[in-house]
Amino acid sequence: LSLSLSLSLSFSFFTSGYAPGYAKLNRRGGNTHTERERETDTHTDTKKLHLAGRCSDIDMNRADVINFDGQGVISYRFKVKKMKIIKDVIALKFKTSESEGVILHGEGQQGDYITLELRRAKLLLQINLGSNQYGSILGHTSVTSGSLLDDHHWHSVMIERYRRNVNFTLDTHTQHFRTNGEFDHLDLDYELSFGGMPYSGKPVGGGMKNFRGCMESINYNGDNITDLARRKKLDTSSFRNLSFSCVESHSFTVFFNATSFLQLPGRANQDVVSLGFQFRTWNADGLLLFSNLDDGTLEIALDDGKVGVHFNVTQMKNTRIDISSGSVLNDGQWHAVRLVAKENSVMLTIDGDEASAIRTTTPITIKTGGTYHLGGYFLPTLAPPTQKSFQGCMQAILLDDQPADMHAVEKGIVGAFENVSLDMCAIIDRCMPNHCEHGGRCKQTWDSFSCTCDGTGYTGATCHTSVFEQSCEAYKHLGRSSDTYWIDPDGSGPLGPFKVTCNMTEDKVWTTVVNNLPAQTSVTGSSRERRTVLQLNYSASMEQVTAITTSAEHCEQHVSYGCLMSRLLNTPDGTPYTWWVGRSSEKHFYWGGSGPGIQKCSCGIDRNCTDPKYDCNCDADHKQWREDSGLLVYKDHLPVSQVAVGDTNRLGSEAKLTVGPLRCQGDRNYWNAASFTTPSSYLHFSTFQGETSADISFYFKTSAPYGVFLENLGNTDFIRLELKSPTVISFSFDVGNGPVELAVHSATPLNDDQWHRVMAERTVKEAVLQLDLNYREARPAPPQGHTRLELFSQLYVGKPASLTCQDSAAGGQRGFLGCIRSLRMNGVTLDLEERAKVTPGVKPGCQGHCTSYGMYCRNGGKCVEKYNGYSCDCTATAYDGPFCTKDVGGFFEAGTLVRYNFLSETAAANQDTRFVAQPSTPQEVNLTREEVAFSFSTSNTPAILLYVSSKTQDYLALVLRQNGTLQVRYNLGGLKEPFTIDVDQRNLANGQPHTINMSRSNRTITIQLDHYPPVSYSLPEESDTQFNLVKTLFLGKVFETGVIDPALIERYNTPGFIGCLSRVQFNGVTPLKTALRNLVSVPVSYQGKLVESNCGASPLTIPPMSAATDPWRLDSGAEFPFNEERVIPDGVNRNSAIIGGIIAVVIFTILCTLAFLIRYMFRHKGSYHTNESKAAEPASGESADTTIIGTDPNPETIDESKKEWFI
Repeated sequence: LSLSLSLSLSFSFFTSGYAPGYAKLNRRGGNTHTERERETDTHTDTKKLHLAGRCSDIDMNRADVINFDGQGVISYRFKVKKMKIIKDVIALKFKTSESEGVILHGEGQQGDYITLELRRAKLLLQINLGSNQYGSILGHTSVTSGSLLDDHHWHSVMIERYRRNVNFTLDTHTQHFRTNGEFDHLDLDYELSFGGMPYSGKPVGGGMKNFRGCMESINYNGDNITDLARRKKLDTSSFRNLSFSCVESHSFTVFFNATSFLQLPGRANQDVVSLGFQFRTWNADGLLLFSNLDDGTLEIALDDGKVGVHFNVTQMKNTRIDISSGSVLNDGQWHAVRLVAKENSVMLTIDGDEASAIRTTTPITIKTGGTYHLGGYFLPTLAPPTQKSFQGCMQAILLDDQPADMHAVEKGIVGAFENVSLDMCAIIDRCMPNHCEHGGRCKQTWDSFSCTCDGTGYTGATCHTSVFEQSCEAYKHLGRSSDTYWIDPDGSGPLGPFKVTCNMTEDKVWTTVVNNLPAQTSVTGSSRERRTVLQLNYSASMEQVTAITTSAEHCEQHVSYGCLMSRLLNTPDGTPYTWWVGRSSEKHFYWGGSGPGIQKCSCGIDRNCTDPKYDCNCDADHKQWREDSGLLVYKDHLPVSQVAVGDTNRLGSEAKLTVGPLRCQGDRNYWNAASFTTPSSYLHFSTFQGETSADISFYFKTSAPYGVFLENLGNTDFIRLELKSPTVISFSFDVGNGPVELAVHSATPLNDDQWHRVMAERTVKEAVLQLDLNYREARPAPPQGHTRLELFSQLYVGKPASLTCQDSAAGGQRGFLGCIRSLRMNGVTLDLEERAKVTPGVKPGCQGHCTSYGMYCRNGGKCVEKYNGYSCDCTATAYDGPFCTKDVGGFFEAGTLVRYNFLSETAAANQDTRFVAQPSTPQEVNLTREEVAFSFSTSNTPAILLYVSSKTQDYLALVLRQNGTLQVRYNLGGLKEPFTIDVDQRNLANGQPHTINMSRSNRTITIQLDHYPPVSYSLPEESDTQFNLVKTLFLGKVFETGVIDPALIERYNTPGFIGCLSRVQFNGVTPLKTALRNLVSVPVSYQGKLVESNCGASPLTIPPMSAATDPWRLDSGAEFPFNEERVIPDGVNRNSAIIGGIIAVVIFTILCTLAFLIRYMFRHKGSYHTNESKAAEPASGESADTTIIGTDPNPETIDESKKEWFI
């Protein structure tokens, strides 16, 4: 808020936390030296401002000064009893040595108040313009400014308020804020008091103290309060002795550093130790006082923020007493220590609080030594102190009940000291202002500060860098799967991280943000004049959701309006009954399936509404339930934040509203790229603003050995990132302390035309450069010096900012050749593509993503290049999913089989068999190499897992024997019996997933079961090595014509495989996936019921990362559907299967009885034989299967020479 004021004020004040000049006294050989030193403010940039010399602080003759003694209060009475103030201007200056005290206060009977007070040496402003009695409007507002204001130096304050807008200025730092609540006026009664709370005869509550110190130039809304008090126009009766001159503080402060000590005399041979002093420090540990007693030692030290007293008395026997009191005394505030020790009693009191007093009654006899060392002890002794030195300030030193005469010490009359500063305290609050970002907690010592980032979602020396990725797209390319994740779209920007659901099952990644509106929310009793407004709250703030929609390629939100005599939009020209509000708080009069400016529903666009006279189904106003639903896809209007329903007030009318989650696809920022084609090409942007903290991240790929990524210049300051050599990335900058360069060295060349990620960060604490998450270089910032990066030129991307730098051979700087992608600076993504469209020598986008990301396409998946990314083509694999890692499997019931034809034959169809696709052109296949891979789980034996037939007698079979062991059968000719391999003696029919990987090359067969080492076998020399005329592959069961191994059919084919098969692959063919995906133009068919399931998926070989060590994974509450099944359409109906099963049992019983009778009568051995149709020839275009099924419904016959049935 900027106000035009008629009041003209001029101030002179000190802004530092200590005196601009101070006397530094060093006593060496009895000489005293005074040295003037320059002040350096570590919290503001001091490159242009240096204060030198010692400034006089004599205020005895200053005009408009009032001395407040901690008792008196000045009351400024209003001209009227009650004031209703809309505008305030309050200005004053103060100085004090106290950390607590009320500077001004005013209040009203309605609960309004304004208070300005010192609290813990910080200035606290509290304003309340009004709260209601129900508590729904809370007007209390509290703002803190400054630190260490008890330094006895002048500080100026100005408060400017207009309605709810406030400027709060302390010295040169201004805070702008708006008060809470909804009221604009400050209602005060009677008076405004300065120097404390108004005197009412009652004790002041809340522990609030009156101000003790000096004020000057007090002005309230144009009235000079100091002048009115001098002329006795104000009530000053509470003052014992009103003084218009500033009384100097009588305290004499001593400042210690890590090498200082102060030696002071006490009283020797006393049997009572009586000590007292005040100290302030930021360090948790330090030596406050040490003394060699007549028969022992005394140490008072700060241990972990507590004051500890250690007596070590060496009288007749060693006696040690250790007591401690207080907590967190290293908070920079003044704390008082009082120690009294005498025979058989020791008492320690902190800050005069009796509750903190610690007593001990350990028997002890004390004789003082007469000398005390404060702030350090460096002399050799038999019992050295636990701490060596102290960094901080002391005052009000009392030794053996005698105040220390510091003026005599300063003159060199008494005592001794080394490297101490007298009559000043050079304490600095390094946490004010707080350089810890994003809610990080600042902790400090005397020399430095640190940030605690726990629970913030950020990391780094100042909690500047987000630990989360910017989007679901980024998580996908880290190899993550669908889940709930934290994302941070603006990185180090002001938006905090939030949770979203990432769906990565498609090529495009979907990001979902849910809202709190229940589905089918019923609405009644609303009208145009009194609409029912439904408010939607999302799992993220509107600013966070906007960040998603802005970077997304496409967003959508499904809305549904169910209606019973409840109209929705009326007509395109009429006033709508219902409307919705988007992210910009604008009303929208279109519905799902339509677009902006078109007051219609989806059916109105498609012209299929229930009543063609209307453009929405609900607008027909029918007395039955109708619905208008569709997708809202104009992402600049999304998400839906409110829906106002206005036609449910008639008898029997009702509406049911559903607003689905916001779903967004893609991340344009992640793939925003530009290609630099010439060394002189570049992009330029506005000046980079990164004064105290800056972070830069991007991806690059190049084949050039060097090049400047970006550079921005100031007068002497600069920042630059470059590729200095094929293996070195350099980050250099200058903030006024001289150039600093960080470099990371890669073990492999970086000009490999692959994507590499660079992250650079500079804060007031450190600079960091990181490459590819593997190489990292960090450099701490100097403890003193300049901290602000001041730039003025444009930001150049792709070349140096100056031609002189570019042409400098010494600097080695050249333009960059290659691609830069996803360039983010302080959380803002620079639009490289848009700028490249209008810049010569630079092209938008960048091809070649597969060179870096193709490795993520697993299991033989093919990386497909796209303009803004890549995708994995899993067509030729037995897997599915965005990275070809999802097993595709199915559940086989008894009798289910899958058949894949290598040689084309016209598929025969009957009621039990469904052919997925028509066969392709015939092609003969002869093999000398096979690759077989699949996983399975079952509890039933025996069974045929996989069978490959041929037009000859050759075949390959993998079967489970009766005992559950796995057997491989090869018949390639040349042998009387098939060559069999018993793979393992374990029972694999144990219901657990097992994996088979088998390969053959000529005579060598290699088999790997599960994760055991592969085992090699060899075909006999008599065996052929060529698999001739491969015909058909079967899964689960064999239903084949031609020559078949009788033993295979008799032992393993009935009732068929029951269980799960997954990721089946044979020489590049994926029969099971092909059948489940209903792919066209593929010769595959299945019989029976085939249900998609991953129950046969191979187990994980590497355990997943635990939630404790995975920073991206969250407990989403949703279980992975490991046994989720999808029934293929047109499968066998469940009821039909049950009926068929019952009939089959009855028939089976009859046939068993018949077989028993025939066997008893004839007692002859039979054989299994299949008669092929003689009329079926391949040239006829019909397959043998078709001929058999077409001519004889029962292809199984009995040889007439045999009189036995085999069932």
